[in-house]
Amino acid sequence: MKNVEMTVDGQMLTIKVDLSKDFGPSSTGKTILIASTEGNIVVPGREEKVGLNVYRKK
Repeated sequence: MKNVEMTVDGQMLTIKVDLSKDFGPSSTGKTILIASTEGNIVVPGREEKVGLNVYRKK
């Protein structure tokens, strides 16, 4: 994962992303990647999965 922090408290999933960071342009060059799970990942201690991409226009 890049710039993604996930925690579970009871039945509540919290996802934290630092919006001040970036990892450069996407492969097409149209957007700037801020955070990604880099595919679908399992929620810690659970069966559910999350797939997350955070980006902004270039």
